Amino acid sequence: MATSSSIYIDEDVGRDDDAALGTESAPYKTLLHAMIKHAPSGGSISYLTRKSQTGPVSENGDPAARLEWKSATKSALKKATNLYEQHVRKQAKSADLVMREKQEAEKRQQVLEEAKAVVIEEDKSLPKPVRIRLDETDPSVVRLREGDAPGTRVRVLGRVHRLRQQKDVIFLTLTDGYGQLQCVLTGDLIRTYAALTLTLETSLSIHGEMRVVPPQQRAPLDRELHADFFSIIGVAAGDKEAITTRVPKDADPQTLYDNRHLVLRGDTAASVLKVRAGALRAFRQTFQEERLLEVTPPCMVQTQVEGGSTLFSFDYYGQTAYLTQSSQLYLETCLPSLGDVFCVAPSFRAEKSLTRRHLSEYTHIEGELDFITFADLLEHLEKIICRVIELILQDPQMAALVRELNPGFKPPSRPFRRMKYADAIDWLVQHNIPNDDGQPHSFGDDIAEAAERKMTDILNVPIFLTHFPVEIKAFYMKKDDSDRRVTESVDVLMPGVGEIVGGSMRMENYDELMEAYKREGIGSEPYYWYTDQRKYGTSPHGGYGLGLERFLAWMCGRYTVRECCLYPRFTGRCTP
Repeated sequence: MATSSSIYIDEDVGRDDDAALGTESAPYKTLLHAMIKHAPSGGSISYLTRKSQTGPVSENGDPAARLEWKSATKSALKKATNLYEQHVRKQAKSADLVMREKQEAEKRQQVLEEAKAVVIEEDKSLPKPVRIRLDETDPSVVRLREGDAPGTRVRVLGRVHRLRQQKDVIFLTLTDGYGQLQCVLTGDLIRTYAALTLTLETSLSIHGEMRVVPPQQRAPLDRELHADFFSIIGVAAGDKEAITTRVPKDADPQTLYDNRHLVLRGDTAASVLKVRAGALRAFRQTFQEERLLEVTPPCMVQTQVEGGSTLFSFDYYGQTAYLTQSSQLYLETCLPSLGDVFCVAPSFRAEKSLTRRHLSEYTHIEGELDFITFADLLEHLEKIICRVIELILQDPQMAALVRELNPGFKPPSRPFRRMKYADAIDWLVQHNIPNDDGQPHSFGDDIAEAAERKMTDILNVPIFLTHFPVEIKAFYMKKDDSDRRVTESVDVLMPGVGEIVGGSMRMENYDELMEAYKREGIGSEPYYWYTDQRKYGTSPHGGYGLGLERFLAWMCGRYTVRECCLYPRFTGRCTP
């Protein structure tokens, strides 16, 4: 009969949780758990085990033998004892760690309390600091060598971008949107409560002397600020609300989009947006060189350009209106009085597409040229794209950012490859690249994005894909006189992203345009102002639209156009 110090373990129905007591009616499941709850004590505890459902029956076949409690075997006790001793050591180590952490926390709290008494004041005997931006590199403010006369005392403002705290020194990298600067804090400066509790993104004012970084050391622009005074302007959240917690490196895309306002503080996002600004400057300069005048068409319209299925509609004082899909029709009206024109404006497409190259709102760079041929249009596009890239890379800052973002980027060489739509269909068939239905491509197919991008990536050169069928292009595109099945149209395709430009010659004939309205089932009345261009001195003209985000995705080597705008808008996403 078991004694009062017996502990029961049933490997079939026992439990290793708070409901188990180690009694016959509430046994444990494992011998290890029994030892943890009732430590071995010189043989005074007896561990009784059984398998009440799967254990062996008696010799005469009586299953009641399964219900007999037996002392644990020596081998089982030995194995469980070894595991128990490991558990004890682990618990002791854990307890020791908790104790040390507690002691360290108490010690740090004491240090912080003492730090509150440390007050730093600016040395009024020092020269008044000169305010500089973090990217300013004027040699006159930098002390070149130890032993030289002190350099100009400066004051910088920015946020903590990187932070490294050591025993006798704090290195922090400040950023202000213009550049980055390593700052060195020593002495009483690092013993203050503010210094000991610094967090990333905290905004500071720092005074000190600018020096060249010592040999074999690295810092932005090879200089650093040796601080003699600093003050906190705005403390940034830490711990669970720290920026590295809100937007960790391995965050999923939706978390990054929800916290886009914080993602923008990262090096990569900021670099892309700086290249974007540089690209816009380059486009405007290029258009000015080519004598295109900038105009600003409306974004609220009552006509469609690229098909009614992608229109965002809204109530406009009781009338139905839309967000513009393109400013092209308005640009055409400017040609007679302003000459060749361009605009940089948002366009909107209610296309429920979640591909990496689609946005619901994007920046559209559109141009319209008067008295030209289709060949002129292609030559113009080639010149614009190459000149813009040339201007971007001529800027040392922009060139450095592009190299960082896309080390393998090379400016395209001219001329771009010309390929007619019909030839592209043949190429896709020859290379076994099917259409969306899994069938071989045939003339009349709207080449799918995936197939188009695959072809472009394989050829790996910029392509002018021209002469698309009338049925798959917009109503206003001019038919080719030599083949009335197709239009004088072009898509500019770039490796890695696909189409970045769409353009065409426009119908200049009044009767042909009226017939196009009828063919597409579009009422001509709302377009009276557009049709009038054909009644009052028509002319051969053409134009194009370039998606800035796609251009940047190609140039900066970004996976998706969503990385190439400030706050991306796409299907289901309109925040923040």
